[in-house]
Amino acid sequence: MFLAKIMKNYYAGLSVMAIILLIAGCGGKQTAVPQKGAVPVKAVKVIQQDITRANEYAGQIQGKNEVRVQARVSGNIVEKMVSGGDIVKRGQPLFRIDPIQYESTLLSAEAQLAQAVANWENSRTDTERYQSLLNASAIPEQRLTTQKATERQNEALVASYRALVRKAQDDLNSTLVVSPVDGRLDVNDVSVGTYAQAGSTTLVSVGALDSVFVQFNISENEYLDLRQASQQNLAGWGEDVMITLSNGSVYPLRGKVTQVDRGLANNSGTLTVKASIANPDGILIPGMFTRVKIDGALIKDAVLVPQRAVQQVLDKSLVMVVNAENQAEVRSVILGEKVGSFWLIKEGLTNNDVVIVEGLTKAQEGAALAVTVVAPEELGLSFN
Repeated sequence: MFLAKIMKNYYAGLSVMAIILLIAGCGGKQTAVPQKGAVPVKAVKVIQQDITRANEYAGQIQGKNEVRVQARVSGNIVEKMVSGGDIVKRGQPLFRIDPIQYESTLLSAEAQLAQAVANWENSRTDTERYQSLLNASAIPEQRLTTQKATERQNEALVASYRALVRKAQDDLNSTLVVSPVDGRLDVNDVSVGTYAQAGSTTLVSVGALDSVFVQFNISENEYLDLRQASQQNLAGWGEDVMITLSNGSVYPLRGKVTQVDRGLANNSGTLTVKASIANPDGILIPGMFTRVKIDGALIKDAVLVPQRAVQQVLDKSLVMVVNAENQAEVRSVILGEKVGSFWLIKEGLTNNDVVIVEGLTKAQEGAALAVTVVAPEELGLSFN
């Protein structure tokens, strides 16, 4: 009887020790257990940092050194050395105008010059002879004076005819029309047989290929913001201009703003801006439409959230945040512009908030949440 009582106390002690050890083992590492029924979501902490506003505009490619080639002399086109769309070099022959009348004019001017030179030489000989006669007192001095005047007159005629010869030669040379710049020809060129009127008939247009302009317009408010941001003027703005082509591809080379109009357009109130961009492969063609992206004014301490965190409901923009009780809370926000994969938030959030980016369809207002906080990079988000 006594032995049985001892054994009963022994087994009771073992049970107590086992319970104590189990409690001690569990207390060594505390693990947060999700609340029963909590909705699993992924969230991102609101970002606050300085950003440079990226402005986008509709742009159009324009040729640089776009030149309308016109005839310097009138006449029929008798020869055409190129075809529309050809790439040409400066000085390369393009057209030939009928030279016959200009050759005749040159021959006539040269003949008149030769006659004038002969008359001038004769008058100089007479002047020398009259001088000798005057020295011998064989003629009156008035005779020599008259002869010298005749010599000067003949000399002036020589100069006049030499000018006519030069003009005739220039006109004849101008019957060969050459390209004034390196570039590509327009397809709307004239045909052989066309009568070209000097100074008015455009034979063809040619534009440089190695560099082009992209032209776009900025609003008055944007201009004022940029001016304020750059203190005095637009200097330093527009050093990195990116364009996107109509098929959605981004052009690999960057441009630079080189021209800003001196005033706002009367009909639109916008300022015309041109950026120069290299075009070594001739991809950019005048007339192409593009989207122009350019850095604008600096925004300090901008509040940003991923675009996927924002829901548009009627005329309101909403985000769902994780509150202090780990519950879903809907916030109304005022959006600014897009910055890469993010929205700029003007009002409604602070940098202490955490916004839900995945699991929005399951999370309801006040619902308990099982939150996994992720970095924007894990979601493939960027500021570009």
